[in-house]
Amino acid sequence: MTRISYGNGTADDPWILKTPPNSSDFTVWRDKQAEPPALIVQVGKTRLSYQLRCLDDCQAMLKAHNDWMPLGNADEGKPVKEGTVEAWARDESNPVGGYYGLRKGYRGRFANYVTPVMELLGLVELEHNARNNRVRALP
Repeated sequence: MTRISYGNGTADDPWILKTPPNSSDFTVWRDKQAEPPALIVQVGKTRLSYQLRCLDDCQAMLKAHNDWMPLGNADEGKPVKEGTVEAWARDESNPVGGYYGLRKGYRGRFANYVTPVMELLGLVELEHNARNNRVRALP
């Protein structure tokens, strides 16, 4: 499990999680008032944001995939390997028609920051190896 803090996922009481390889901490919360509603990730001084619906959409995709899927973490603008969570989170065929990330220049790293939130919420099983981690939906 990647949780290191038991916040309630709000800006005033965020979750503090670890990346899949357990190498870095980050803070995350839901902003349901944002337009569109967002999942806010704070990594040091860097703030990333993703459409909040990504949690449900990614879980549905993983359920349909019905097997382990590589994470494939990459910054925006960097190439991604097909068949990974990161590739899906940018693909024009996903439910939002492209990036789930909301802040241009910071729309990548979806698999690195969203899958630990999904694990915390009991939506997925996530590996925590030094590299090449995978994820799969829980029933």
